[in-house]
Amino acid sequence: HGWFVPGRTTATMLWLHGNAGNIGHRVDNVAELHARLGVGLFIFDYRGYGRSEGSPTEEGTYLDAEAALSYLGSRADVDPRKVTLFGRSLGCAVAAELASRHDVSAVVLESPFTSIQAMAKRAYPFLPGIGSFIRTRYDTLAKVREVHSPLMVMHGDRDETAPFDMGEEVFEAANPPKRFYRIEGAGHNDTY
Repeated sequence: HGWFVPGRTTATMLWLHGNAGNIGHRVDNVAELHARLGVGLFIFDYRGYGRSEGSPTEEGTYLDAEAALSYLGSRADVDPRKVTLFGRSLGCAVAAELASRHDVSAVVLESPFTSIQAMAKRAYPFLPGIGSFIRTRYDTLAKVREVHSPLMVMHGDRDETAPFDMGEEVFEAANPPKRFYRIEGAGHNDTY
């Protein structure tokens, strides 16, 4: 389930949202981006989110993103050479995976984490080896090394969910051209 909002140009942003909520929670963000940039926007729910059927899995989110990009490529009002991927939080790993396999015009990662294992180690430092028990990877750090499109990382410097230094680490691992934007005073859910 997704929404396509046509733009004033053939440039389009494919929005890959985070773990919490669904596309209905991003209406204000979509409206503001559309009004300010004039680009088309496509936002969808991964399987098991919102109105999308199925059960969420890591592989499933990658397949859903692939299908979304394919859908955009089928539209006459979208220039496939002008598609920007916008990943937020968990969506950063999904965007990096997609961009590692496709040539897109740009990639924006907002509030990325390095991997689920690294997040688990941070959350439970008193449990040695916790990361090795987690099958879900979402390894943004490894995937961003394979991205060759222009990249921007944005991160709130008071992020209580995905640590700010993980955003810096993802940025350092990325290929140029790249840019880092520190969002002063922002946490995880108030970056916009």
